[in-house]
Amino acid sequence: MGFNPVHIIGAGLAGSEAAWQLIQRDVPVVIHEMKPVKYSPAHKKNGFAELVCSNSLRSDDSEYNAVGLMHEEMRRAGSLIMEAADKCRVPAGGALAVDRDGFSDYVTEKLKSHPLVTIVEEEVTALPPEDWGRVIIATGPLTSETLAKDIMSLVDNQSLSFYDAIAPVVYKDSINMDVAWYQSRYDKGEGKDYINCPLTEEQYYKFVEALLSAEKVEFHDFEKPNYFDGCLPIEVMAERGKDTLLFGPMKPVGLTNPHTGGKPYAVVQLRQDNFADTLRNMVGFQTKLKYGAQQEIFRTIPGLENAEFARLGGIHKNTFIKSPILLDNSLRLKQRPYIRFAGQISGCEGYIESAAMGLLCGYFTACESRDETIILPPRESAFGSMLSHVTECVNIEDFQPMNINFGIFPEIRGEVTANGKFRKIKGTERKNAYCRRALAATDKWVEEMGLPKKYG
Repeated sequence: MGFNPVHIIGAGLAGSEAAWQLIQRDVPVVIHEMKPVKYSPAHKKNGFAELVCSNSLRSDDSEYNAVGLMHEEMRRAGSLIMEAADKCRVPAGGALAVDRDGFSDYVTEKLKSHPLVTIVEEEVTALPPEDWGRVIIATGPLTSETLAKDIMSLVDNQSLSFYDAIAPVVYKDSINMDVAWYQSRYDKGEGKDYINCPLTEEQYYKFVEALLSAEKVEFHDFEKPNYFDGCLPIEVMAERGKDTLLFGPMKPVGLTNPHTGGKPYAVVQLRQDNFADTLRNMVGFQTKLKYGAQQEIFRTIPGLENAEFARLGGIHKNTFIKSPILLDNSLRLKQRPYIRFAGQISGCEGYIESAAMGLLCGYFTACESRDETIILPPRESAFGSMLSHVTECVNIEDFQPMNINFGIFPEIRGEVTANGKFRKIKGTERKNAYCRRALAATDKWVEEMGLPKKYG
């Protein structure tokens, strides 16, 4: 039995994952991708699932961390994005970082070589008509202006936006290792996961002063900066207090400088950015400084005096819709139920969260195509908690993109002991309880949702 193709607009992480879930269930897809015909301000490569900011998918700890938990849930649900990430992994301590080119190439090849996938290289400038059949819009936070305007005209301009900044990437061989050294915080992971550049107290405060006084990218009169707290430009963090960076990306905890035997006052970490380890990403240094200011100021960091930059930091506008009032619980647009939204345009934030919403969107759409019952992910899972934030958030006026975190899970306060008494659970034990409960629920859901037998 053949199925009508599903049209997916956008081949980022969400669109690619949605396509994979559909074709694993024998539903053909047509992927509409505007690259290489047209590029957004942040995209540079032709491939699918391009990582435009960091190359890190953040923590891979599935026992005590919500992000790592989402990684593991996606693995168990047959995620292409997680398969690619595991295949293209580079050392990053407890984090899951990837060779960004290898990662994109892997996803692109998997989809382009599949007989149920058709690729159309074009910019879609308006919402598709109903005669297209089922549609998934996965155009991301950098949706083209023409399509965004058409979407917003339909939903009465019920949209929000924030600004996302990109961190610089440095050529590794330009880092002065007579000053810098290899070490992960508290010696987690492999010994060469991070390169550390130390600053004294005097150097740190001079650096902060330089950030505060440097030339920055200016906004248009009609633009109002509305940053996402999880990805603040480094100079914006500095504006919140001169010591703020000491508790953020420049915190010196868990590190010892082998050149001096002492603890640095502040530190800049650089994470591996590609397989060959020729590039290093400045961790937490997303910025809206002008290019000239970036090179001048960042070269004052000890160890980066002669740094050569493969990419300087940048800034771009992210757009998302007020999903809780526009989408139903299976991510369908209420006004046009043949359309679903996946990824960051729907109001989640982060690579893995975007891919997770793509996975759900693909699964939901496949169920409709196959005339099967949609089984929503359990609320206790990372999948269910992220879906709940996107579709059920009650504080609509303050609705903001959200990373996965235990704060949006159903609360665990404690447990009933064998003798019938209630015992509170705190700290790491509580985090572990969230993870254990989520994975147990996810396993049952994955078994229920299933794949056709030939894929099992």
